Amino acid sequence: MQRVSSANEEAIDAWNGVLFDRFLQYRDILVTGLGAHSDRALQEVPPRSGDRVLDIGCGFGDTTQQLAGLVGDEGAALGVDAAPRFIELARAEAEQAGVGNVRFEVADVEITELERGFDYAFGRMGTMFFANPVAAHRNVRRALEPGGRLCTVVWRRKLDNEWLYRAEQVVEEFVTEPEESDEPTCGPGPFALADADTTSQILLSAGFTDVALRRCDLPIRIGRDLDQAVELVMALGPAGEVIRLAGEEAERIRPEIEAAVRGVLCEFEGPDGVVSTASSWIVTATAAA
Repeated sequence: MQRVSSANEEAIDAWNGVLFDRFLQYRDILVTGLGAHSDRALQEVPPRSGDRVLDIGCGFGDTTQQLAGLVGDEGAALGVDAAPRFIELARAEAEQAGVGNVRFEVADVEITELERGFDYAFGRMGTMFFANPVAAHRNVRRALEPGGRLCTVVWRRKLDNEWLYRAEQVVEEFVTEPEESDEPTCGPGPFALADADTTSQILLSAGFTDVALRRCDLPIRIGRDLDQAVELVMALGPAGEVIRLAGEEAERIRPEIEAAVRGVLCEFEGPDGVVSTASSWIVTATAAA
């Protein structure tokens, strides 16, 4: 059984339960949209052929398979995630795809003593949910060889991600996130590393050097049509989290909330579906000796 930080137990319950189910439901939209950001990061800061790479918060394992392809047969990729259901699916899909240089392990990176000797560590939207991000990143740094490289993709501010921010504002006109709920929360949340100064200080405190953040703005299709876009933001992200935690109070007035969310997302609708800009940081750093 994996060791889990008590501070992360609730978030892991969420990611291994309701959030896994919802991410699986909207997987095509999420992987395609967020994949554009990880593709950009891997174009700018790719691993080298033959590298041993670590994929942090690997989720479905699509990025781990991509990393395995980039490092080639002489290299290897290990994907870790704290949610066993994600790892179970990632293993099955890698085996089905016949990718031989990839492995997956269930691990709470905040307290797990990871393998050593990695040359490169990557994470696409998987490093924002640690209760103690300094401890987690310190463990990643220890897993890297001196001079090993870190490259992660994290959300920038809500304000720079209008489709998420405006949907949350609308939902909070009807309900607010309760102080206590029977539903598990997702941890610090997707925007925990949105502030460049905060993220830089976390990495410096964890023993990284040469920290740099580059803004990446790319369009993301959040629905093939308006109906699907409304469903997505009411299921996931800040608005979805408020609705889920509000429980019966939100469900009682769901039609009114849905109509209001539709009203703010309709301006993003076009011939290719509902498309808005997603804004992220590409974060890079070097493991100090």
